[in-house]
Amino acid sequence: MLRTPLLALLVLTAAGLSGCGFTPLYGAPGVTNGLSAISVVAPDGRAGYLLREQLDDALAHRAHVPPTYRLTMTVNELRYARGVRVDNVANRYELNMTVDWRLVTIANGAEVHRGHTNVAVTYDSADQPYAAVAAQQDGQERAAAEIARKIQLDLAAWLAGKTPA
Repeated sequence: MLRTPLLALLVLTAAGLSGCGFTPLYGAPGVTNGLSAISVVAPDGRAGYLLREQLDDALAHRAHVPPTYRLTMTVNELRYARGVRVDNVANRYELNMTVDWRLVTIANGAEVHRGHTNVAVTYDSADQPYAAVAAQQDGQERAAAEIARKIQLDLAAWLAGKTPA
């Protein structure tokens, strides 16, 4: 007896949602293919390497397909001591990573999109040298992953707005 009203409610809800015009970001035609057609050129250094690695994964870069766009970027890192012990030695740091990036077409080199992305992460610094270096590298990896995620979302939104619905 309860099944019929529930079934009717489910059908009405589905009908209502079908007319709302909702389209998932990656459901827009050309977004996924557009992201995978971006070649990432990163600056030298560990941060650049980490960013390129993260972006290649995030954009699903396909090495066998010639890219349509080239993403170039500059990376700036600043580290601040945030926690200080009684003996005036820093034991907590904040890493601010800022990336200015440009997306250009490979065919003619024209800039089609640009952005500025920054992120701040914190990490503890231990007394042991190896642990301190490992913590700093972990903070750098987390910052690169977050920057890559933000750039991926920005590019996906740009591609979704660029492609006809």
